[in-house]
Amino acid sequence: MEEDNEINGIIEAYNKLVKNIDIEAKNSDTRAYGGIVREGKGMLVENIAKTLVEIAWEKLDRGSHKLKFSDSKDKTTIKIPINKDYVNKLEDSEIKKYIMDNIEKYTYTYKPDVLVFIDENPVLEIECKAYTENAMFKRILVDSSLIKTINPNIKFILLQLESQLGGDYSEIKEKYVGSPSTTTLMSYFNVEIEIITLLKGERKVDKPIHKEEFFKELTEESLYKAINKIKKQLEEFI
Repeated sequence: MEEDNEINGIIEAYNKLVKNIDIEAKNSDTRAYGGIVREGKGMLVENIAKTLVEIAWEKLDRGSHKLKFSDSKDKTTIKIPINKDYVNKLEDSEIKKYIMDNIEKYTYTYKPDVLVFIDENPVLEIECKAYTENAMFKRILVDSSLIKTINPNIKFILLQLESQLGGDYSEIKEKYVGSPSTTTLMSYFNVEIEIITLLKGERKVDKPIHKEEFFKELTEESLYKAINKIKKQLEEFI
């Protein structure tokens, strides 16, 4: 089956990159070791994300021509305009006038990891991480909240190889109870983020998966659970 081939292709790509990136980084004379490892894993997760979305979309049988992507390699950016309520509340009239006269310059530019479009409309933003801990997740919540101000119906996914969020996020399962700290952070933001972890076991700083002795297997079970979660997010747009 084509789907099985795609799943096997993801696993093969993961195995090839993670098992070899340590050697590549050590042999590089021009780039820092850590930079090569981070970039390699980051691009891997983005490619996995797009393939999983394509498989989920195929399961919905809606036609591939309706589905498009932008990723970190593209020039696609999301511009968040300044909140005019904030400007109106400014007490300094001179500053207020200056901002209003130059309002088009007052934006926050965000470049998504993977942005999914259906019929040219952005419907799903996927943050792609080798791992996530709560300080990083807080930034994701802020960015997602800003994006939602201009795209109220957009959905959000955090796709990570490993989790450092605590709780049960490091397990491979359909539904997470979560962790006290991560859930507390989410309680302060009007945004829902579907968290998907691909590798079992909490991330350990001193046990990086690109080292042979700490390598973790990427399984079909994990990928199919991820596909089902993505499929549920896309169903609302068909």
